Amino acid sequence: MFFELTEEQQAVQQAARDFAQNVLKPGVIERDRDMKYPKAEVRQMGEMGFLGMMVSPEYGGGGMDTLSYVLAMEELSKVDASCSVIMSVNNSLVCWGIQVYGTEEQKQKYLPKLATGEWIGSFCLSEPEAGSDATSQRTTAVDMGDYYLLNGTKNWITNGGTSKVHLVMAQTNPEKAHKGINCLIVETDWEGVIIGAKEDKLGIRASDTHTIMYNDVKVPKSNRIGDDGFGFKFAMRTLEGGRIGIAAQALGIAGGAYELSLAYSKERAAFGKPISQHQAIAFKDWPTWPPTSKRPSCWCTVQLGSKTKEWTSAQPAPWPSFLHRKRP
Repeated sequence: MFFELTEEQQAVQQAARDFAQNVLKPGVIERDRDMKYPKAEVRQMGEMGFLGMMVSPEYGGGGMDTLSYVLAMEELSKVDASCSVIMSVNNSLVCWGIQVYGTEEQKQKYLPKLATGEWIGSFCLSEPEAGSDATSQRTTAVDMGDYYLLNGTKNWITNGGTSKVHLVMAQTNPEKAHKGINCLIVETDWEGVIIGAKEDKLGIRASDTHTIMYNDVKVPKSNRIGDDGFGFKFAMRTLEGGRIGIAAQALGIAGGAYELSLAYSKERAAFGKPISQHQAIAFKDWPTWPPTSKRPSCWCTVQLGSKTKEWTSAQPAPWPSFLHRKRP
């Protein structure tokens, strides 16, 4: 099976590549070194429509398919993985989760601001003792009648210092284990929300990763996503989409590294010729990296199954052509 991109998908891919090269590339090294959040760049991402690509136009989004989002993620990741992870969380974890599982009131209130980049969202699942084991939530949301009283700490939260909206997983009924977890929409400026210090990471340093604490935060019941106890299912289904975005990011980072290496091998000269023509380099099994319109992206074409409310994959594509070996 062979996949061809539509004209619209090719246009999205080219627009993302141009944006990455012309807007994100200048200053990317300095932002990463200094842990400087790309505020101006993220604002322009919102203006370009990259922060709400799959959100329905009814709520201010682009209404695009998942593959268009994957293509844009890949191109931005080739240049700036910090900006692409901001984009990934806002698109596939926050906007998608609210659009698919939120109430109409929640969609009308939050999606227009999130899809345009006026607000940025964060996905608050991980805790000091509940990272991979998402069922062991220590954060609690006590049912107080018409609101939940939220207490706890979330760790390693992408967009933690700049987000205006948090999707927080919290335990309401411990006796029900994972079936007692709820997802609550929390706004940063509510009383009791405390943003901790920024993490000093090894990479993707311009992305702001923080600890967030909730101290007796009153969350209206109208801000719960889904039925009581739906939080764990919500988190797992939403993370499926997040993994698609992060896979595209990984592919983009690899593609960016390849492009830089190949260019350098042709520019750097030694003993009277480019090093790409020396045996040590020329005999390497260099992969090709042709235009995405001629190869599958992220190993398969992906789509969002709106009826099942789950991320789905199309029939697997053949081995991507970038695995075929060719010398520079």
